[in-house]
Amino acid sequence: MLHSLRYWDQDLLVWLNNLGNEPYDAFWIFVTQIESWTPLFLFFIGVLLYYYKGKKGLVLLLGGIITFLITLAITDFTKTYAARIRPNNIESLSSVIRVLKNPTSYSFFSGHASSSFCIVVFLVLCIRKLNPWVYLAFIWPLLFAGSRIYIGVHYPSDIIVGALVGSLIAILGHGGAAYLSKKV
Repeated sequence: MLHSLRYWDQDLLVWLNNLGNEPYDAFWIFVTQIESWTPLFLFFIGVLLYYYKGKKGLVLLLGGIITFLITLAITDFTKTYAARIRPNNIESLSSVIRVLKNPTSYSFFSGHASSSFCIVVFLVLCIRKLNPWVYLAFIWPLLFAGSRIYIGVHYPSDIIVGALVGSLIAILGHGGAAYLSKKV
């Protein structure tokens, strides 16, 4: 069964990656760069502090930052432990996919997916009752994580697991931060 899942994952990567075409490459390369999203991060911080003033806002912001850092640490540990080679570094795959970047670190699971879903799920859990438009923030992790398949550096399973892990950590982190914010 695991063998079948691995082939399904590779086949899905090849199919999704080959949907891309050259006129869109610059857009997806821009989307995949963390630096491109700095204004959005600042906007998210502003939104959080707009709805939660004073100590409560600072506790939630600090909780979000700690949750994000925990997500990064778990992602890095898992990548080292699983040691899954990226598709762009496998000769048989790199010859059938469009490779636009060539990272050499490990693939499983996607740090782009885990971190972006962590940030957005945490924000949505904080703001959802105050502003339903916050759900639009999910556009960012979908683009950010999806870009990793487009540029040929992650399998779909890397993205799915990263999104699930980041979301779960955000739910737990938000629970802790929300509890502490009620104490101040």
